[in-house]
This record gives sequence, C-alpha cells and structure tokens, in this order.
Amino acid sequence: MSEVKQELAKIAKTLCIGSYSRHVLLCAGEKCCSAEVGQEAWEVLKRELKDRQLSLSTAENACFRTKAGCLRVCSNGPILVVYPEGDWYHDMTADKIPEFVERHLVQNQPIEDWIFAKNPLGEEQES
Repeated sequence: MSEVKQELAKIAKTLCIGSYSRHVLLCAGEKCCSAEVGQEAWEVLKRELKDRQLSLSTAENACFRTKAGCLRVCSNGPILVVYPEGDWYHDMTADKIPEFVERHLVQNQPIEDWIFAKNPLGEEQES
C-alpha cells in the first residue's frame, strides 16, 4: 500500500468511515443562510449527536456529519440532507435541529413537513 493510501486509511479508521449507518450533511453556505445561522445550526447538530451518542461509531445508529459550503439549493437554508434515506430538509436552523435528531435519527420518523425533496440511496428511482 502506498504511503498516501496508508495515511488516508489511518484517517478513515479514526473517523470510523465504513461503520456508520447515516451521513448528515448540513449546508452552512452564505448563499442560503447567514454565516451565523449556519454555524449555530452546525454547533447544535454536533452537540445533539454527541449528547445522544450518535456521533461516529458510538451507537447502532451512528451518524457521520459533514458541514458543507454549498449543496446547490441556495434558498431557505440551512439545507440538511440525510443519507441513505435521501431526505432533503429546508430551514434547518439551530432551534429545529434537536427535533430533527430526535424524530428522524432516533425514532426513524422523517419530518415530512420539513422535507422538500427525496433521493434515497440503494432504491430504484420512480420514473
């Protein structure tokens, strides 16, 4: 294995890549929300996942989280998408994050009123 691959494999292991069940991406880019609003939502998401033992490989429903600069929606943000479900949420401000974590990630019940698009992974798409 090359030195580069060894380095990356070590980082991937540290981040538990390959062992989590969900990936939550939060767009905190300034085209869809202010930097302050995006950062507040990000901080609450990090805290909620940690407090509920959902970060990295701490639980069966562990989530990997990524703060994105742009998910190309650029309206009504922060935008949040969770995979593998592929549910796209709008207006995910700091005050909504705890309810999202509880309902969607803990109870496995997406909040349909907040979802504006769906793109599930691993399922056949409808025509």
